Amino acid sequence: MATNQRIRQPIITVAGHVDHGKTSLLDSIRNTEIQESEAGGITQKISFTKVPMEKIEETCPLLQENKIKLDFPGFLFIDTPGHAAFSHLRKRGGSLADIAILMIDINDGIKPQTQEVIEILKLNKIPFIIALNKIDNISSWRKQSEKLMENINKQSTNTQLQFKEKLLTIAGSLHHHGFNAKLYSEITDFTKELALIPCSAKTKEGIPELILTLAGLSQRFLKDKLKLDKDAKGVVFEIKKEKSMEYSEAILYDGTLSIKDEIAIASFDEPIITKIRVLEEILPLSNKFESTKKATASTGLRMQLINNKEILPGMPFTIFKDNLEEIKTEFKKELTPFKTEEQGIIIKADSLGSLQALITLLNQEKIPIMSAGIGKINKKDIIQAKTNKENDPVNSLILGFSTSLDDEAKNLNTEDIKILTNEVIYKLIEDAKEYQNEKRKEIEKERLMELATISQLKILPQYIFRNSNPAVFGVEIEVGKLKKGIPIIDENGTSISRVKDIQEDKNSVEQAEEGKQIALSLTGTNFERQLSDITHLYSDISEKQFRHFKENKDLLTQSEIQTLQKIAEIKRKENVSWGV
Repeated sequence: MATNQRIRQPIITVAGHVDHGKTSLLDSIRNTEIQESEAGGITQKISFTKVPMEKIEETCPLLQENKIKLDFPGFLFIDTPGHAAFSHLRKRGGSLADIAILMIDINDGIKPQTQEVIEILKLNKIPFIIALNKIDNISSWRKQSEKLMENINKQSTNTQLQFKEKLLTIAGSLHHHGFNAKLYSEITDFTKELALIPCSAKTKEGIPELILTLAGLSQRFLKDKLKLDKDAKGVVFEIKKEKSMEYSEAILYDGTLSIKDEIAIASFDEPIITKIRVLEEILPLSNKFESTKKATASTGLRMQLINNKEILPGMPFTIFKDNLEEIKTEFKKELTPFKTEEQGIIIKADSLGSLQALITLLNQEKIPIMSAGIGKINKKDIIQAKTNKENDPVNSLILGFSTSLDDEAKNLNTEDIKILTNEVIYKLIEDAKEYQNEKRKEIEKERLMELATISQLKILPQYIFRNSNPAVFGVEIEVGKLKKGIPIIDENGTSISRVKDIQEDKNSVEQAEEGKQIALSLTGTNFERQLSDITHLYSDISEKQFRHFKENKDLLTQSEIQTLQKIAEIKRKENVSWGV
């Protein structure tokens, strides 16, 4: 790499399961204690850390020992909560991250959030290495050398066995995800094998080896990607309000941005053209910003913009030079149009990248999308879902990925639709599939029950309201549901009558559910003569209906299946081959 070329810092994303040590790892590299100040020790927001080359060489003496001279000016690390690791870091053609460090607690293994990150890494084709953190928590582990492999070999036989077992377990899990993972010291080809670097953010064991691996991969594989263009390009990360001020936090990943520049920010409509009122750049080894006239990629920025209306997280921005049509064309390529269907679910996400990730995974699951947007779930979304319910009950569903209901929506009645929110994308999709499957079964069961109903009724002899013409008395619906008009038999198989009326709390109803106590009205029935010695009544069904229920017993509850069997036993007292 020629040293006279303008070269930017590689952008390194640190991601993984909550509490596996992402922020602690960065603290050990930059010698800070940001993790201690986080609420509950968990990263609450995306943070940038610019680590200059002097600090890298100081933290990693292995570079000097191996006479490795790096051509780039440092690293820009991004520490993120949950899915934001990549969904806020997208640009056309893939991810903004050059390399990722996936943090895994060696004692805890691969967790759901780890799986999610692995899937997103694969989806975006991001090269990554794995930091196997918290080796110091392995039973009887002691730091005995500054050199990682020497330190591992100096552990007791039992501790070494534990270490190898944990290493093999994680390597096996990664194999299921399609990766050939090996201890970093055993790798011969980094393009085909995934590096596992044991470390401890607490004792700093393995940190020099981690940086050496990261630096070597950046130097060897990122040469072309790190060359800077002149024009500034970036991505808006988050919109933040401090007192009366609104700031856009962003990553500048190419070129140089000046406070005098006018920028264009992508939106779903026309690009937002704005001047910069205040330009601030992240300070090295800090989470503080400092005012600047000019910033060069790659770096973290905070901008106060003159026109800040409708700016959305995840949107790309670029320098504006009266080239609106050119910019529109460029943004159009970047904002891949979302293919929506006439029928489908409604989805909302907190940023463009989140939305794109959600759409990609829903498409893979063949779940149709009727409407997709960025921001909180609002009144319009709920009204749309309710309208959708009439035609397509399976898709009367709103998914919120890392977002929630706005204040107006919280006050609306949402009982007749389903709203699912989650910050873990795979869990959200899993919940959506489960809901849709249950809804399909419910609809199929309703169709099944239109032909006949399974009911088991317990007579309540203390509630006899009328003996005959019609007989009116109390029953408890022990199994199934009771509908007007269905035929009733007793426990001996004697046909009694059709249900004339059902009264619940003195009101006539078309049907009543399991668990209810209701007044039942039967025409042509004399309670004292026909039912005084009877404890249970059942819905009468034909052999054809019985066989139909048997064929679809996966739609029935266990108690409905048992009641169906009782009805068959009653019928077989008269006809042994009934329903066989």
